[in-house]
Amino acid sequence: MFYLSKDKIMNKQYSQLNLFIRSLIFSIYSLTTIALYSFVILLAFPFSVQFRHRLIRGFLRVYIQVLKLVCHIDYQVEGLENVPQDRRGIILSKHQSTWETFFLPLIFYDPAAIAKKELLWVPFFGWAFALSGPITINRKDKSSAMQQIIAKGKECLADNRWILVFPEGTRVPPDVVGNYRLGGTRLAVAAHSFVVPVAHNAGYFWPRRRFIKQPGTVKIVIGPVMESNGHTPEELLELAKNWIEETMLRLHQ
Repeated sequence: MFYLSKDKIMNKQYSQLNLFIRSLIFSIYSLTTIALYSFVILLAFPFSVQFRHRLIRGFLRVYIQVLKLVCHIDYQVEGLENVPQDRRGIILSKHQSTWETFFLPLIFYDPAAIAKKELLWVPFFGWAFALSGPITINRKDKSSAMQQIIAKGKECLADNRWILVFPEGTRVPPDVVGNYRLGGTRLAVAAHSFVVPVAHNAGYFWPRRRFIKQPGTVKIVIGPVMESNGHTPEELLELAKNWIEETMLRLHQ
């Protein structure tokens, strides 16, 4: 059963040395366990992708709890009631940090993440990621990439799997609005599916390209289902973007 933490944001002040040591301990734990668990996923190759995702979720639950214990980064989730239980669609999530890539699979089971093909060659992490059944694309060939997303995305939806999309394409700071791309909504329209927007402020606590992690509570908000019927990809993206960015303003405040 998914555990929803209710701990409040911590007010204690930590020295930079304290934060550095905590971040160092967690980084050692992260690198070590990701390498070890990658071999576990590789050994699970003969089994189904759903079975491999159950193993991955077990690892991620422990990972998030260790992050809370060592770096004092907790979380609060709002909008769990918006997650459909009887069908799967496309998740359009804000991308600020590494945190959401580890956390979202605990809410949206067996997701097929859309990612660049180069990630598969990253030692350990990339090998295990390949066995999670992602949708990998060559970003240099945009027309072919879109065809791959639609073809493979329809297969994943038919297999009762979520599609995880970061429409901004890369991590952006918490106070920046990235360039939203149409890939996820084009898939939703082509597959007659729906999108679920997700906003969060993880970038404040696990900033991109920074070693030191800041204690606090990540707030993640899951938005309402947005059906693709009657919308063009551009219209659907605009609806999702507006909801995400308006929610981000509320989280900033």
